Amino acid sequence: MTPLERAKKSTETMWKKDNASKGIGIKIESVAPGKADLSLIVKQKHLNGHDICHGGFIFTLADSAFAFACNSYNQAAVAQNNMITFIAPAQKGEKLLAKAREVSRTGRSGIYDVSVFNEKEQKIAEFRGLSRTIGGQNFKE
Repeated sequence: MTPLERAKKSTETMWKKDNASKGIGIKIESVAPGKADLSLIVKQKHLNGHDICHGGFIFTLADSAFAFACNSYNQAAVAQNNMITFIAPAQKGEKLLAKAREVSRTGRSGIYDVSVFNEKEQKIAEFRGLSRTIGGQNFKE
């Protein structure tokens, strides 16, 4: 199995059970070893009291991209620590794209940066996730 095939199969396996991401409307755009691009179209149900996308949905989009990136090696990994910085508001109707990229992966620990953009390529948020492998695989190899 090639690294790209492994990343795609890990994603497929996890996606089947990921009711949270699917439930808010997240879509997988692409995956590769250490990378994942996920999208979300901001709808009325995602808006907060300021009539902009609630930060929790932006965080969830970034966190899901992080999860698929750090699990792309078929080694079960979870979040150890995450933080997000919101840069600009996201508006109803905008398509957000979260691009997760591996910064470092050593032993059981990984560092991933996720940039969230709108369709005009304006940066909406920056997220950093620290992962930890917990043993086991997403699918049997």
